[in-house]
Amino acid sequence: MPDKNVLVLGGGVAGLSAALELASLDIGVDLVEKADDLGGHAREFSCKAVGKCVKCGACVVEEKLRNVILHPKIRVLRNSQVEKVTKSDGRFSVTLQRRHENASLDCEADAVILATGFKAFDPESKPYGYRLFENVITNLELEQMLKYEIQVSRPTDFKEPERIAFVQCVGSRDAKLNHLWCSKICCGSALRMARRIKAIQPETDITFFYIDVQTFGKDFQTFYEDVQKDVRMIRAIPGDIFKTEDDRLRVIFFDTTSNESAEELFDLVVLSVGLTPGEDTKPLAELFQLEMAESGFINPSKDGVFVAGTAQGPMSIAESVASAGHAVWGAVAYLGV
Repeated sequence: MPDKNVLVLGGGVAGLSAALELASLDIGVDLVEKADDLGGHAREFSCKAVGKCVKCGACVVEEKLRNVILHPKIRVLRNSQVEKVTKSDGRFSVTLQRRHENASLDCEADAVILATGFKAFDPESKPYGYRLFENVITNLELEQMLKYEIQVSRPTDFKEPERIAFVQCVGSRDAKLNHLWCSKICCGSALRMARRIKAIQPETDITFFYIDVQTFGKDFQTFYEDVQKDVRMIRAIPGDIFKTEDDRLRVIFFDTTSNESAEELFDLVVLSVGLTPGEDTKPLAELFQLEMAESGFINPSKDGVFVAGTAQGPMSIAESVASAGHAVWGAVAYLGV
């Protein structure tokens, strides 16, 4: 049987996982990534361990990245995007545009796995002052702060915030935006970050504004009961955030216990932004003649094209890895190897 080759589009955790599984089966892989680096969003996630591993998945990407780079069956093509696709006699001919080289490259593949990831919701349109008030940041920006800096600090003066507010479901579960889906990872990520902040900055007061809490991990109930000892939980989503004259943030919300409007002051506000379809999702779906869900994510596989990770919809790192495995075995069955 002649050698088989699979084109994997997307170098995030799902794409890396798919490439490694295919290569372990002695199948050649062209791993295509439009950015300069592999790893996607997950590479920027911080370790949230407090005393012991909390299974957040942040360490998974670096190990997979090293193995992909070293594997002889995987050819990595960075700064590349799909420009043209044709299919003949069961094989795909794909033309890639090489961004920095101002040149194109033709690839042949027996199957394709789309693992193009997600785009983080831009909260600038929400009434929370993002990009207007420097001390309003996203959960992804906090992830980077926890990963690369010694402590969590306010962008305006680099001081440790005395009071931090996490605001959940920003860009998710929002009928006005027609974003009706839960982004699934936000609750776990935010609560684990809150707990880590309390471990390294125990004097910090943390409040968590939420609709309801999405369960995560097999030890969720124990973790959730424990984290509530350190984090004040308020079941409400703020309506507005304003900056005060002394550079604090006034958060206005509806207090369900008193049934009245309430407001509190915070030094830093973290917006847990939702996962939305990636910029490449629609054009790639059209090129490969795939159906799209109403949400804008891609429906499952069709005719030799398989979908993995958050290109299908919101999921955690662990779920993305599992999804990549499912796509690989679908491709293997399709190829008959």
